[in-house]
Amino acid sequence: MSLTIIPEKTGPLEVISYLVACPKKKEALVVDPGGPAPALLERLKQENWRLRWIVNTHGHADHTAGNDYWQEATGAPVIMHRLDWEFFSRPEMQEMARAEGFPPLRRVDLPVEDGHRLPLGLWEATVIHTPGHTPGSICLLFPGHLFTGDTLFVEAAGRTDLPGGSLEALLQSLQQKLLPLPDDTRIWPGHDYGGSASSTLGQEKEHNPYLTDFF
Repeated sequence: MSLTIIPEKTGPLEVISYLVACPKKKEALVVDPGGPAPALLERLKQENWRLRWIVNTHGHADHTAGNDYWQEATGAPVIMHRLDWEFFSRPEMQEMARAEGFPPLRRVDLPVEDGHRLPLGLWEATVIHTPGHTPGSICLLFPGHLFTGDTLFVEAAGRTDLPGGSLEALLQSLQQKLLPLPDDTRIWPGHDYGGSASSTLGQEKEHNPYLTDFF
């Protein structure tokens, strides 16, 4: 049985949140909850899926603002790379989130590292540490599916001019961590900034200037 992936734009910056489920075992996770998502939560309840994980691909407030919403509804633990938890839990970063109108990052239940595996029913996701957009940015890899957060968009990549960003680190992440993956890997980005909301790694290798112009 295939993996079920349900996208929905959430929050004022229209982060694409994903409800990802193994229907056979009735387990799910949510990627980048940018705010309340009643339709996704209703689908979770209708299908009687158990939410196992709340995954933040990085610590920017537009991607974490819905953490409390999902935790209160399901009790699932919040997942984030250790470096972003350390960085965005700093008082100055929490104040920045408040100034932008978002709740600050208050808790992470499982700080992860590169290579950490998250079981989901018959499936398993692998955490890929892809610093650049932030120090602890991650992509989440299922067989054939890659949730890229703000590391890689359709025909673009995440900005690196915010605190903790590094263009050099981002390019290294793209070259060493993502380019070796199979071309038919489906890309699910954190924002709809390209000509379509999703793509494949093979298409990005041909059309994304961050992959065609730098390497």
